[in-house]
Amino acid sequence: MPTVAIAYFSGAGHTHLMAEEIYKGASQVEGTTVELLRITGEQIVNGRWKNDAIMEKLNSADAIVFGSPTYMGGVAAQFKAFIDTTSEVWFRHGWKDKIAGGFTHSSSPSGDKQGTLLYLVTNAAQHGMIWVNLGDLQSFLLGKDDGVNRLGGFLGVMGQSQLDMSGKEAVLDPGDAKTAERFGQRIAEATKRWFK
Repeated sequence: MPTVAIAYFSGAGHTHLMAEEIYKGASQVEGTTVELLRITGEQIVNGRWKNDAIMEKLNSADAIVFGSPTYMGGVAAQFKAFIDTTSEVWFRHGWKDKIAGGFTHSSSPSGDKQGTLLYLVTNAAQHGMIWVNLGDLQSFLLGKDDGVNRLGGFLGVMGQSQLDMSGKEAVLDPGDAKTAERFGQRIAEATKRWFK
């Protein structure tokens, strides 16, 4: 039974909502086990990220979907601390041939989200992982109005919400939510094919 792990950091909650949608999509593929593994600042001690339980789940997963908000054109510092810790896995090529994918969110329509996705795909390549892209055209090109891939990202899922510093609960654009759900399904299907 293929296992998909979603490893992500979320600051304001939007990236968490995207992770939940990816979880929902991957869970729709029969026989797939899906786990949400949230990276938090509390897991960083003396500048080093550490959570043995999460690492054990990632090491045993068939696919890992990486997610981080885009802050200042790249991944969040908390997520970077997690990635730096995975160099121990990299050294022994422990994630080689696992399926990988990525997602990000920012308040700006661009926000240099592609920089974050490029970082995630580069990390996956260094680990010898098999990257799965979004695989969806912008729905308006197909005459649909469901908002799928509304931001025109193809490397992974991009989400965007207006900047709101009021402390209100995070909300995803419905098109971004649908895009993330479809991506989760695509990841799970690719994992199932790869690990037949």
